[in-house]
Amino acid sequence: TGLAAEAGNRLPVHPSDRAEARFRPMYGNIPACDDPAVLGEVTSWFNSRESRFWGPLRALSYDRVAEIGFRPWGDDLIPRRFCSGRVLLNNGVYHRVDYSVREDLGLFGLTWNVNWCVSGLDRQRSYAPDCQMARP
Repeated sequence: TGLAAEAGNRLPVHPSDRAEARFRPMYGNIPACDDPAVLGEVTSWFNSRESRFWGPLRALSYDRVAEIGFRPWGDDLIPRRFCSGRVLLNNGVYHRVDYSVREDLGLFGLTWNVNWCVSGLDRQRSYAPDCQMARP
């Protein structure tokens, strides 16, 4: 329609579009960046991918973990908490890790999940350049 074309193909957002007001509401109740379950999820997926496809690298521990954004694109989208920190790998090298905790995008949409990228190890450039697309 004309309105959508004038707005650059984006429909206007109304307060009733908030994630909390949908048929299946989302409240932003997702774990913190440094929650052991969140970091465990990143570790599990990273270690699994590395051992299966690339080699012997394993995530050992994290530091400097901090939230860098919460719902940065507004209240009408799926709640996400964006985080960044450092991961120590078994080769003794720290890498920046960027990740987001996303509400209701886990198994069958029943729980949260984590989307992540380790700087220097995004071998398929899924979040290029240098994990920037994993950040808000």
